[in-house]
Amino acid sequence: MRSLLARLLLLGGVVAATTLSAQNAPAPAVGTDVYHVHFAKAAPGQAEALGKSLMVPDKSASMPEHFVVLRHQEGADWDYAVIQHLGPKAEVSATTPPPPDAVRALSAWHNDTFVSGPSWSQFTKEMGIGESAASGMVYILGVHRPVPGHREQLLKSLNAPGGASKVPTGNVLLQHLEGSDWTFATITRYNSWQDLGSDRMAAASAGDAAGGWADIRQHSAFHRDTVADRIYPPK
Repeated sequence: MRSLLARLLLLGGVVAATTLSAQNAPAPAVGTDVYHVHFAKAAPGQAEALGKSLMVPDKSASMPEHFVVLRHQEGADWDYAVIQHLGPKAEVSATTPPPPDAVRALSAWHNDTFVSGPSWSQFTKEMGIGESAASGMVYILGVHRPVPGHREQLLKSLNAPGGASKVPTGNVLLQHLEGSDWTFATITRYNSWQDLGSDRMAAASAGDAAGGWADIRQHSAFHRDTVADRIYPPK
């Protein structure tokens, strides 16, 4: 369970949730690989069962073991986000069988988006997959849509070092290919709730600095940020 201090730190800094740490902004978004981003809301009473279902590798995927499952803690109205790595290209087949009725009954709704992003090795490094501290890691997953004509400015803002925090983070920026109505997704990884709280306090003081709260909002027509933990891979 989170401590009261962590909750207070989080609430104090939630308005700056998309601002990235000073020394840990993501590399410029030149995507080499395709990922599938799946947001799912559980049907009433089915949250635990849906989580277990989403952690089972999809054997029809080109790289079944290359995925992460994030679980909602604070923010948007989804319960789980699944980010599946598909390699340099993706293929959708009309002959792919639908999931069984029992599996479909676990979800109230879902939406899917194909995005471009970094290599799987870079993604896993930034997300802390395989690190010993994985059980305490916290993530902020944000989706963004630019003001018309401000796509490049928003991309620059999301990539800019923000704030004065020295907290180490991992960062990934994904760009929309096909699907939902957002353009960019950002994922920031913290090693602990304490690190998240410290970083939010620093971000709140960044003001109008490049990559800060006001800078990003100037170019963003829509954004939605969610704090999550990771349930797969467990370490």
